[in-house]
Amino acid sequence: MTVLYSVIESPAHPNLTVLYRRLGIEEIKLGSVRKAIGQLKKTPPDWVVADFSYGYANNYAGVNVSNLDVLLASLRRYAPQARVVVLVEKAEYQYVDKLKALFTVHAVLKYPVQAAQMETVLTGSEASPET
Repeated sequence: MTVLYSVIESPAHPNLTVLYRRLGIEEIKLGSVRKAIGQLKKTPPDWVVADFSYGYANNYAGVNVSNLDVLLASLRRYAPQARVVVLVEKAEYQYVDKLKALFTVHAVLKYPVQAAQMETVLTGSEASPET
């Protein structure tokens, strides 16, 4: 069975449980990147759908680009086959390229994310959408 992590750190994160079920995907909902990293050894994901937060001048700045850096680095070790879908606010979209310069990102979707957009990404109807 295909396993998908929903890393929910934003109120804008869509509830796509019905879509995932219909596609035969087991969704594991995680409330933080830290919890997702802890889950990696137990159940490596095939997909990671996560909210992006750019690290302006906060604790991410300097070493990390965003909230997702440590998770994506951990995926390289524990689930190198996992495909990552980044969900982003329109205002932060400009910073996603900094993340993509360091890590492989399968798709980037701007909020609000619709079920049809995610289905396109998950079923491979579109290789690497940026909407």
